[in-house]
Amino acid sequence: MDCYDDPVLWDRAFADETSAEADFLTAMHRIHCPSMPRQLLEIGCGGGRQVMEMTRRGFDVTAIDLNANCVRESQRRIRRAGRTARILQADMTQFEFPQKFTLAHCLVNTFRHLLSEQAALEHLRCVARTLAPGGIYVLGFHLLPPDALELDCERWTVSHRRQRITTTVRVLEFSRRKRIETVRFSLCCTRGNSIRRVAADYQLRIYKADQFRRLLSSVPQLDLIQVCDFCYEPADNFPLNDNLGDAVFVLRRNNTT
Repeated sequence: MDCYDDPVLWDRAFADETSAEADFLTAMHRIHCPSMPRQLLEIGCGGGRQVMEMTRRGFDVTAIDLNANCVRESQRRIRRAGRTARILQADMTQFEFPQKFTLAHCLVNTFRHLLSEQAALEHLRCVARTLAPGGIYVLGFHLLPPDALELDCERWTVSHRRQRITTTVRVLEFSRRKRIETVRFSLCCTRGNSIRRVAADYQLRIYKADQFRRLLSSVPQLDLIQVCDFCYEPADNFPLNDNLGDAVFVLRRNNTT
């Protein structure tokens, strides 16, 4: 089963990150777009945890996801909360909107599902066309430091009411030459004596610092203005080099046509 086909469970596995991410996004808009309207585009919205949070904070939210289950769940949550957001099924390399956004974001490695350089370029060009001049794109994903372990495993547990959800992320295959790794996501949800398991394998593209820098150079409409990490501290600004692993990039739309 595709983990994304269960957006409720997937979102709960990452629920502890929601407030920190939303605080950071709100701060980036305040710092870099202080006089611009709060027009936000989320790319890869999953079950809508950030759609819910950012609408609560007063943003006018549009969100896309390729998975129809994620779109339906996000729409359901917004309706149930009595809020308004535009949530659409769309490919992150082929989206277009009549309005321009002042803030777009794509976090937690969603970008790395684009397995080719061409797909990554098409995505960034879509973002550039969609942003208003001066608008920003917050893009978060893992870079590969030279000394990183190739076959790694990470595990964490979160609690939601009477549920405990343990997420395990394990690298199964890794190729520096092909720049592709295969990662297994396993979710185990326990509630009393009930246990539910979901697991799926995904291919993700690998980026070192210089590879991402070269990619950005092919999209002159976007300027890199700030580099942070998964601590989401708005005052941070790290150099883009091989010391960086968990990376959050802030890109600004310039006036280049």
